[in-house]
Amino acid sequence: MTADLPDEIDETPLDGEYAHDSSPTLLYAIKQVELAIRSHMDALLRPMGITALQYTALTVLRRRDGLSSAELARNSFVTAQTMGEMLSALERRGLVTRRVDPANRRRMLTSLTPEALDLLAEYDTSICGLEEQMLADMSVRQREAFRGYLGRCRIALAETPAH
Repeated sequence: MTADLPDEIDETPLDGEYAHDSSPTLLYAIKQVELAIRSHMDALLRPMGITALQYTALTVLRRRDGLSSAELARNSFVTAQTMGEMLSALERRGLVTRRVDPANRRRMLTSLTPEALDLLAEYDTSICGLEEQMLADMSVRQREAFRGYLGRCRIALAETPAH
């Protein structure tokens, strides 16, 4: 059974028009989904001793090795200070290494260790299962549309594009 979402959606922009009804705002609904995801991820990752935020940073580095702390913070949705603290903890656990950028000696580049890659591989199936649970009532077409809409929302609000 699929959710009550049409496969075809009217893409006419609202031109700033916003319906003020008794439904929660989209921002509220998105935040509720984010909190539910984070809670589930924290529970899944707790046995390994990492948080959802740390997992997110590790997956960003898996996609794009050698980011600076500031770049990683932007792509992991945390402040630069929080990322600095997180990287120190991940480095102590042997999950990341940092090295001086040869092009800019004041900049440190971050990479995953083999242990981090093993950890990510171990949890890929569980995290994919969580995503599947979240999207279970959507058709393939609806999932693709949903991903597209989320991407458009991110781009509309982004100061710098995510990597």
